[in-house]
Amino acid sequence: MIAFPNCKINLGLSVIERRRDGYHNIETIFNPLPLHDVLEIVPAHDEKTVFTSSGIEIPGEPDQNLCLKAYELLNKDFNLEPVKIHLHKVVPIGAGLGGGSSDAASSLMLLNDLFSLKLSRKKLLKYASQLGADCAFFILNKPVFANKKGDRFRSVKLDLSGKFIVLVKPDVHVGTAEAYAGITPGTRIFSVRQLVEKSMSGWKYTLFNDFEKSIFQKYPMIEEIKTKLYDAGAIYASMSGSGSAVYGIFEKAVDLQKAFNGFFYWSSIV
Repeated sequence: MIAFPNCKINLGLSVIERRRDGYHNIETIFNPLPLHDVLEIVPAHDEKTVFTSSGIEIPGEPDQNLCLKAYELLNKDFNLEPVKIHLHKVVPIGAGLGGGSSDAASSLMLLNDLFSLKLSRKKLLKYASQLGADCAFFILNKPVFANKKGDRFRSVKLDLSGKFIVLVKPDVHVGTAEAYAGITPGTRIFSVRQLVEKSMSGWKYTLFNDFEKSIFQKYPMIEEIKTKLYDAGAIYASMSGSGSAVYGIFEKAVDLQKAFNGFFYWSSIV
């Protein structure tokens, strides 16, 4: 069975407070993007379960990959037969796009179908939350307002249909711990949800990602990308999540590949 795990961008990101469990309470908007990995899971026919990958090199040991962890999580409850998992990686790693979380969520859904587990969406969300703070979003895979650890969702009035998105990632990997080390949590006068539901023309002046200030200081190249996107006519531009990918939202298609030569570059109508 094959799935095409997509990534996401964050529209605004406020870090509210540090939690006792080591995580942080945040507020953000998750919006899916049609940039995909390719994931295949097939029965291993009495062989052992294995994970392999191609495409972008995935750091770390294969047995620590979230796709395999998704299998192990369900295996504890359902004693699954062995499988072969292959992931062709397209979504950049260390980019703030949630690619690994999406792969994990897609693994849960594929395994649910492959073994006819008949897990409801509610149960899939619970399993996904055990794998990572934003994994559960990819079970829903629609624009949502997320708070708490990023795993509590509410509806949001947001529709980027017809908008043109440009996504640029420099050769910089920003670790989550590194990103959180540079910020000071605090409450905001207006929630991200309130700001996003106002006119997009004002987002540039009101909708911010708390990670940008310290990350831009450490990696000026990332800020330069954002500036170039605005110079090219973006309605709104921002770093996604903890970075290092930056996106711009445009009213119509633009070709900026030459301007970002040497970087990962992707564009599409949403």
